[in-house]
Amino acid sequence: MPDTRAHVFVTGEVQHVHFRDNTHETARAHGVEGWVRNLDDGRVEAVFEGSEGDVETLIDWCRRGPVEADVDGVVVEEGDPEGDLDGFEKH
Repeated sequence: MPDTRAHVFVTGEVQHVHFRDNTHETARAHGVEGWVRNLDDGRVEAVFEGSEGDVETLIDWCRRGPVEADVDGVVVEEGDPEGDLDGFEKH
């Protein structure tokens, strides 16, 4: 069972810059489970479950994003892990 869960919303120039692809790769490299997707309003939404350190690493990564991104802000809603995720998916 993962230690923590974070529901993340990223604003700025974060679509069409490989944000989801890079989030997927970074999450898998750190053993974090969850998903990432683009929202119709231009934000990226993601859920991360894993160890506190690994989830914090993903949140910090979202604050920077890939080279092509221009992140304005990250809103994080922390919660208890639900344990219903298997791997990391890109929607």
